[in-house]
Amino acid sequence: MRIDQNYRPQSTTEASSGGTQKAAGNTPAPSPALGEDQAQLSDAHTQVQALATLAAQLPEIRQEKVQALRLAVSSGQYQVRPHDLATALVAHLVTDRAA
Repeated sequence: MRIDQNYRPQSTTEASSGGTQKAAGNTPAPSPALGEDQAQLSDAHTQVQALATLAAQLPEIRQEKVQALRLAVSSGQYQVRPHDLATALVAHLVTDRAA
């Protein structure tokens, strides 16, 4: 939640005078009553929703990569260094516990 440091509630003299003038085409959002909470949402949620929609359209399993790895393993061309395997396993365990 972001707090607007520039927000200033209306003073009681301004609120009671009722003399607020609005310029044509320049209509500010209504101010909350004194003591009420106010929230302003950014448009980042729109971007997140768009990215989630794009991600949902991607295939979960990339068949081309799976097939290429399958061929490399079956032909003996795929070699795994023990150090790389251990590093990946530890990283996987650490991220699973953190989540």
